[in-house]
Amino acid sequence: MKIGYLFPGQGSQSVGMGKDLYDRFETYRNVYEKVKEITGVNVAEITFNSDDNVLNQTKNTQICILTMSLAILELLKEKNINAVVSSGLSLGEYSALIYSGKISFEDGVKIVYKRGELMQNFCPEGNWSMIAVLGLDEEKVIELCSTEENGFVAPANFNCPGQIVISGERNAICKFIERAKESGAKKIIELKTSGPFHTEKLKQASLELKKELNKIEIHKSSLKVIKNIDGIEYKEDDDVRDILSKHIISPVKFEKCIREMINLGVDCFVEVGPGKTLSSFVKKINRELQVCNINNIDSLNNTIESIDKIIK
Repeated sequence: MKIGYLFPGQGSQSVGMGKDLYDRFETYRNVYEKVKEITGVNVAEITFNSDDNVLNQTKNTQICILTMSLAILELLKEKNINAVVSSGLSLGEYSALIYSGKISFEDGVKIVYKRGELMQNFCPEGNWSMIAVLGLDEEKVIELCSTEENGFVAPANFNCPGQIVISGERNAICKFIERAKESGAKKIIELKTSGPFHTEKLKQASLELKKELNKIEIHKSSLKVIKNIDGIEYKEDDDVRDILSKHIISPVKFEKCIREMINLGVDCFVEVGPGKTLSSFVKKINRELQVCNINNIDSLNNTIESIDKIIK
């Protein structure tokens, strides 16, 4: 069995996420303390005791999701459960890079906190929205975006067959929804994000992030990480800093990431962090694969039990 880790990104958050894990496991709590020491941010307080308005602020969302994913990883390490390859959706790629050792825990926490601040502070003025479009193929969605005349819209995430995320100005998004439904879209879902993420509109944030990325070290690692911008694994000679700076202005090719992990022999996917959206993406690609998600005590125990049965 080859295990692949998937790490969720912004939009998967909810107030109270992982609270039962935090209350039960000292190892889990220790990660929150380390993050607090590094950033000065009380992530536990924001995660468990704030409200949606606070948690959904990009500067808070990203560090809270990252912390939860890293804390779950520590619990998996204690059970000697490890992945041979990993990937993450948007923000989740940083969790994957930290897990692989390409970026250290401390540098990873610092850069993700800074990333959240920059993406919030350098978000251009306007009324922005992100939606998931279900039931249209890539070509049709790209065509609808390129011909939208009511404002800026662009593909942001290619998640799985029949699900593509669009980012843009709210007025243009509203018109896009009408045209998408006329073209056969089965469903439109508004996401819990509010910026033109993974589009050219975050160019200034990308440039500022590159300055911060230049301050961290990139290490060699034998663990594979599949990157969002092209669905291919990081190579030793890749400019990781440049890739991550372009990451926030480039569409996420997440379906390609999953397919590449399958090509590398992954037959057990474990989603590490809040929600279980990424697990659903895998199932839409191949229902024969073992898929688990960990976001609370029950799902942690179920995942450990499932993996133990396969190994034995």
